[in-house]
Amino acid sequence: MENMPRLYDLIFNNEGLHYIDPLTGISRTPKDFHESLAIEDTAGLVFLYPDNQLKSAELLLNFLRTDFTIALLSPALNKDYKEQLEKHYHPYYIYDPSRSEREGYTTVNAGPEHALFKQKATAKTLVNPLIKLMINTSGSTGSPKFVKLSEQNIVSNALSIIDYLPVKQFDIAPLNLPLFYSYGFSVFTSNSIAGGGIVCTNRTVMEKEFWQELEQFQYTSLAGVPYVYEMLQRIGFLNKEYPSLRYMTQAGGRLNTSVLMEFGAYAVKHGLSFFSMYGQTEATARISYLPPEYLQDKPGSIGKPIKGGKLDIDPSSGELRYYGPNIFGGYATRIEDLLEYQQDTVLYTGDIARQDEDGFFYITGRSKRFIKLFGTRINLDEIEQLLKQSFAGASFICMAEEDQYLVVAFFDAAIHEKAIKTLLFEQIKVHPASIKVRLLDQMPLTPNGKIDYIAAKVKMTEIHE
Repeated sequence: MENMPRLYDLIFNNEGLHYIDPLTGISRTPKDFHESLAIEDTAGLVFLYPDNQLKSAELLLNFLRTDFTIALLSPALNKDYKEQLEKHYHPYYIYDPSRSEREGYTTVNAGPEHALFKQKATAKTLVNPLIKLMINTSGSTGSPKFVKLSEQNIVSNALSIIDYLPVKQFDIAPLNLPLFYSYGFSVFTSNSIAGGGIVCTNRTVMEKEFWQELEQFQYTSLAGVPYVYEMLQRIGFLNKEYPSLRYMTQAGGRLNTSVLMEFGAYAVKHGLSFFSMYGQTEATARISYLPPEYLQDKPGSIGKPIKGGKLDIDPSSGELRYYGPNIFGGYATRIEDLLEYQQDTVLYTGDIARQDEDGFFYITGRSKRFIKLFGTRINLDEIEQLLKQSFAGASFICMAEEDQYLVVAFFDAAIHEKAIKTLLFEQIKVHPASIKVRLLDQMPLTPNGKIDYIAAKVKMTEIHE
């Protein structure tokens, strides 16, 4: 691993690669983007709030070329959250298409379509040179907690993905998952290294323009989180044929088994490969995958580990453990944490699992307090704190329901259900339809005074019934 190439070099050396703007038809190669922006070739910290358009790909490639550490964040973050994070970490550059100016920063001469800001101060945030990428763990609440990833993490995982996915130089893939999301970033990196074309689009599968672009550019693959596949099922995807498609991938949470089996049967019927995958941001993206030929026989399995990785189960707790070169170098919650990159030999996934007689792994539960909604991980403890602060210290309990709903229990009848849903939609972009609210008469506590989440779940189930 010591002689592992840099990500930028692997992308730059892919001579058949081109990035496409579907709105204008403009196509650019990595060579077109090489040093195309007036940014310093130095080290420090940069904050990128990218959408999935061509200009974001250009910004990302330009910074990958340098020694800057790149923090990828959602452009939909609340403006106050953005400013809090920026004050917390003092990035030297900021890219944010939603803002035309930033106090303490000047606009870089990077073209009229690039909202790139450069710090007026000369001091750069000191960052350990091993940290190449930082991804926000919450994705929506603006938490200062980042996952720290190295060049080795990124490249090793991208190469392992290419090892099992049939990415070819003639492939055309849509960039339909957010770049700031580890799954979307892995689609970008793997296809940039081995693919032929990437269509830089903000279109979703719910827009007719996405399907027009699929036909126009002849997409050969599709990637989606469980919500995407549930939507595809509802809009009649399974009733049509798409001759250009060769394979489909799913990650970002557990897909309903019946939906998974329907797509598996569709894939067999139409000669496609459907890859169900499992991963975590702390493992850069992918940890395991289920080979398409086992989809019918091993429904719900996360498969076996990727090349170079290993999985086992902690005998004392039943927790799934992962070993591999793509394990992250720790979390950053404050600026001082950027000075250190410490890679562990084992990643405790927080998921309870079992292994069958053929060596395939299955997730049976979750020990950590987070939920994945539409592929975005949300920290339940942080949501509780947000609600407490917003409603003058009132008590709340947040739980997950099968990665489909955020369930909020509260104990003050004066608080209205609509107010809770409105706040969560405005602050973290969780749609009200994905939130279930339950009014409880008392806070369930354990003997040591902590919230009894098991008892709370029973109470909420009783109310629902």
